This record gives sequence, structure tokens and C-alpha cells, in this order.
Amino acid sequence: MNILFVCTGNTCRSPMAAAIMEKMAVENDLDVLIESAGLFANVGGKASENAVKVLDEMGIDLTFHQTKPITEELIEKSDLILTMTEAHKELLKPIAGNDVYTLKEYGGGSGDISDPYGGDIEEYRETAREIYDALVDVAEKIADIQNGNTENDGK
Repeated sequence: MNILFVCTGNTCRSPMAAAIMEKMAVENDLDVLIESAGLFANVGGKASENAVKVLDEMGIDLTFHQTKPITEELIEKSDLILTMTEAHKELLKPIAGNDVYTLKEYGGGSGDISDPYGGDIEEYRETAREIYDALVDVAEKIADIQNGNTENDGK
């Protein structure tokens, strides 16, 4: 399964979600390819300093992340697109179709992932906790799908 995480600038939320999901995928033996992009991202920028610090606290290295904008190619090769907000989802739906959900929605919750951009380290920690909590449910759902339990596939 190819999963694409999307936020605004691809410096905070979507790279944090992708990196946390990568760790969960390894720990839970999930067969996934994970990428992240931003609706208004530049090419080749770095993850925000506080995003790097917070993920380092979780044992995840984000120092090599390079920002990239969403492209038609990324959308086409994705089986599932998880956005950080309802607004991101609404912008992508006309292009990407029905395989677009907010991160919290796909995990069975509701609401947006808060944007820590420009905030202090504690705001980034809170966002990382929000992302992690939502991804626990997402990883469980993907495991169910990959194990043939299709009643939990969200469609």
C-alpha cells in the first residue's frame, strides 16, 4: 500500500506523520511505502528545526527530510492520501478522488492536526502526540486490511 501524507509546506506535520508511520510500519510488519508532500511546498527545503528535535526525542531521524510539493505523479501512485486538515482534503479531493481522508478521519476520529509552524517546542510535541495517537489507529486499520479483514477498510 502506498500512503501519501499531505500538509501545507511539508516541513512539520506531513514529514512527522510519514516518519512516525515508517517506524510503526517496521514495528508492526506492515507492507507500506510512505511519502509526504505539501500543497504549497518548495523543493528541497528542510524539516523545521523543532520537528527534527521532537522526532529525535522519539528516536526518529528527520534530518534528511527534503520538502516536496504535491504532484500528479505522487497522487496517481498513492493508494491512500492522508491530509492533516479538512481544508487540505477538500483541495485534493477534486484531483485525487475518494482515497483522500484526514489523518484523524481515517483512524476513526475527527478534527484537524494542529499546525505547530512557528511555535515553540511544546507545540511541536503536542502535534507529534496528536499525530502518533491518530497513527496508532491508522496502523491497526492497515494491518487489518493487509490481513484480509476488510470490514475495517474505511470504504
